[in-house]
Amino acid sequence: MGKRDYYEVLGIQKGANEQEIKKAFRKLAKQYHPDLNPDNKEAEVKFKEINEAYEVLSNSDKRKRYDQFGHAGVNGQAGGGFGGQGFDGFGDIFGDIFGDIFGGGFSSSRSSKTGPRKGPDLKYRVNISFKEAAFGTDKKIEVTRSENCKECNGTGAKPGTSKKTCSTCGGSGEVRYSQNTPFGQFVNVKTCEACNGTGEVIETPCKACRGTGKQKKTKTISIKIPAGVDTGSVIPLRGEGELGERGGSRGDLYIYINVLSHKIFKREGNDVICEYPITFVQATLGDEVEVPTLDGKVKYKIPEGTQTGTVFRLRGKGIPSLRGYGRGDQYVKVNIEVPKNLNKKQKDILRDFAKEAGEKVYEQKRSFFDKVKDVFGA
Repeated sequence: MGKRDYYEVLGIQKGANEQEIKKAFRKLAKQYHPDLNPDNKEAEVKFKEINEAYEVLSNSDKRKRYDQFGHAGVNGQAGGGFGGQGFDGFGDIFGDIFGDIFGGGFSSSRSSKTGPRKGPDLKYRVNISFKEAAFGTDKKIEVTRSENCKECNGTGAKPGTSKKTCSTCGGSGEVRYSQNTPFGQFVNVKTCEACNGTGEVIETPCKACRGTGKQKKTKTISIKIPAGVDTGSVIPLRGEGELGERGGSRGDLYIYINVLSHKIFKREGNDVICEYPITFVQATLGDEVEVPTLDGKVKYKIPEGTQTGTVFRLRGKGIPSLRGYGRGDQYVKVNIEVPKNLNKKQKDILRDFAKEAGEKVYEQKRSFFDKVKDVFGA
């Protein structure tokens, strides 16, 4: 029988990427591994077949030749065993597979996990006002995290006693054992269960922390929030997270910023947007008004004949740049408020004004009806 297509063997499409190829191989390798299928010749054949397919498709040069010429392009390159790659080409992935099967891995490819380990990171969300986000602020927060037990100084052992070297692993934190497979003998490494990989055991645990060496404490931390932050900004505080393991450094604390909405202002990048209502008379005759900004009120002259929706720019009245240079602008959108509940005298005055002004003062209206005439011919 001829060889099956390598893509078909792994159950993947021809355009599959590296991760998809590796994922398919892992799944099939564990399914048909001879140690999980003793005395099953069919599983052994399939295992060799998927290994051969992976050896070619995981190598960019071989895959290119295979895609162009088929099996003839890689004839002799993959021979049903580990081919020319040897263990080096498969170390990482087979280490993972053997770890899943045997609880350990190749001693040559799996690093020891018994050394110092950095502590877990913490997250904290802080709500700040719109103005605090613009100009920066200082905050104090309370964070609950692990601290070394004061009773035992973090050893976990009762005061006056000490930890002992684990007799099971001899202090290494690992237990090594050999595993015979159809491909030879493998040395597997497993975390020592007697000491949980620490290499030491506590015969008399500290009562205060129950042998953990840690206690939960609440600590007040001062944070400086820079000018220009926005919702979603993250401030890292190095070394303010949870305690590390086996002498490892503390984790980090990440401050997530949430900016509360403002009654007047909205933010777009480093610019500030606000809407400002003016009367019909102010829009018609012009006026000097006081516009609110983040720095306080500023005077601005509304020109005569201002239309609703007109936007004015106040340079440099926006949000300071988070990078420390320059500020955005403030944009003020004018809305003309039409008067309501007029009395008879006020209405008569407006009617007299309309008669006196005629259509000449309404440019937009005249332009619109000119366009209507062009479209409908009337």
